Amino acid sequence: VQLQASGGGLVQPGGSLRLSCIASGVGDYYRVGWFRQAPGKEREGVSCISSVDGTTHTTDSVQGRFTISRAGNLVYLQMDSLKPEDMGVYYCAADPTFGPCVLTWLGYDYWGQGTQVTVSS
Repeated sequence: VQLQASGGGLVQPGGSLRLSCIASGVGDYYRVGWFRQAPGKEREGVSCISSVDGTTHTTDSVQGRFTISRAGNLVYLQMDSLKPEDMGVYYCAADPTFGPCVLTWLGYDYWGQGTQVTVSS
């Protein structure tokens, strides 16, 4: 299984970014999660999606601003109305499973490299 995340960058508060994650070798039934980690903070689950039924979960702090979607083996995280507190390294993770997606890092065996998101004026 290989995961490749991209799309991070520098954006002003209120701006948008779209992160992409290419998941290869994970099979047809899996869950993909986006996590983020800010300096000095624990890794936090942001949003996840299941390939089985397309259900998603999104953490409360980004609800209504971030949208996860999937097209084949590509998983996107559309981030709108970005805030400084959204800054951090964003990781995508995957786990081959028929189960629902979860926002805990313990639910994922495979991780991609991170992509930095900086929100600053």
